[in-house]
Amino acid sequence: MPRRPIKNTPETLRKELIALLTDFESKLQLSDLRDKVLALIPAFHKLRDLGSSLMLRKSASAARDRILAYFLKYPFTIIHSDELMIITGIQDYPRRLRELRREMGWNIASGVTINEMNGEESLSLGIDLTHIRPEEYILLDKQQDRDAAHRWYLANEIRKRKIGSKEKILAFFQVNVGKPITGEELRYVAGGASEWARRVRELRTEEGWSITTKTTGRPDLAIGVYVLEQDRQTPPHDRKIPDSVRCTVLIRDKYRCQNCGWSHEQWNLSDPRYLELHHIEAHAEGGENTTDNLKTLCNICHDNEHRKE
Repeated sequence: MPRRPIKNTPETLRKELIALLTDFESKLQLSDLRDKVLALIPAFHKLRDLGSSLMLRKSASAARDRILAYFLKYPFTIIHSDELMIITGIQDYPRRLRELRREMGWNIASGVTINEMNGEESLSLGIDLTHIRPEEYILLDKQQDRDAAHRWYLANEIRKRKIGSKEKILAFFQVNVGKPITGEELRYVAGGASEWARRVRELRTEEGWSITTKTTGRPDLAIGVYVLEQDRQTPPHDRKIPDSVRCTVLIRDKYRCQNCGWSHEQWNLSDPRYLELHHIEAHAEGGENTTDNLKTLCNICHDNEHRKE
């Protein structure tokens, strides 16, 4: 059974730790290595007790609560795993992290996922994530997603299928049409494949699935969240627009349809529109994928434009 941190005031624990370390001076004279190691265990436990005592017990009595409280106090901040071990006072903090993601719906991304995502999606948090390490984490959204537990259940079912990682990702999107999905969920459903973000991009840019992110049509979304807007593919001529061009046009047009003025601020279940880019000079007639030849339209206006053509 894992050891629980002893509850006491930080100052009391600090004094007890100093006493143990002072007493250890005599233990250093022992000839047997194991005797020295065993003599250090009480000090090791006391140090962990001191770390976990730094957070108020009333609001964060359990290890999982302390991890969440720490992330909420420092959102969008790179947190090292050693910090989590200190404030929890336990070594099994990774399991508590998984519970926060999969059972409680907190968008906590690991350094591994961020690094895989960073090359494919623009992360605009205002901090440098290019050097985040695998053992580091970041809370990407201060809002809890209460539907996450059901999505993780679906992800586990799809993950077991004997199909390719891209097919698994698409299947997961298709059972969650219109719902936000995190990079951690996509990485998991892909079986931990490091190229999951590239597969998402291929589904959007090469196969025409309407997958949007904060920087590709849904500025209301949190960083690292993806949505399949509708279970249909866009026309082939609209699939090859580079993300850099797509983002520039969307920002220029203020994420608003240039025909009817619709934006995602008006989104609702009865009218689940989304934004696409339209070639002013038809791509089939030589129109290029440039900012001057593209404008933002909602999918309804976009369909109307192509009907006219």
